Amino acid sequence: MSHDNSYLDLAKHPVVSMVKAVDKDVARGEDILMLGYGSVLMAPIFAPIAPPHILLPLMAIAFVTSVCMARRHFHNTQHKLAAAMATSQDHDLSALRPITDVFAEHPKHSLSAGFNPLKNLLRTLKSFLGALMINPFWMPIFYVLGLQILEEKQFQSLNQAVICVEKRTTHLFPQESVDQFDIF
Repeated sequence: MSHDNSYLDLAKHPVVSMVKAVDKDVARGEDILMLGYGSVLMAPIFAPIAPPHILLPLMAIAFVTSVCMARRHFHNTQHKLAAAMATSQDHDLSALRPITDVFAEHPKHSLSAGFNPLKNLLRTLKSFLGALMINPFWMPIFYVLGLQILEEKQFQSLNQAVICVEKRTTHLFPQESVDQFDIF
């Protein structure tokens, strides 16, 4: 399947096809973030065999990996949608406006700015206070947890836009709305 038109292969009408494809990609992005949460929540399993000076950095690395992969997936989804929209310019794509608005608005900051504690003083302060309550070694974990939450909010905004467009396309294309948004 071609990378450029992979969003156009799922349904008869291009708008319905693009919405279905973005919906699947949003689900994959949320799965990436949940994998990050899950891997950090599994850390206590390894607590008896791994000392904290090894386990805590691994937890932070799990969040960093999850954040980077989710951001990459978000950008890939944006590029695939833009390519699909460019391919089908002869159709009315105004129904996709909520989705394109989310892509235009997010991400507000790059990951390099997000990982810089000097540019995010409030998150740094919150991480420091949280680390003081538990353990100072938890500060990096709390800091990247804040980044993880921001990525999750981006995918939630995109998911709400997809739901809005799904409702619109149900009224615009009733013949394709019977099972058009089944993921499984």
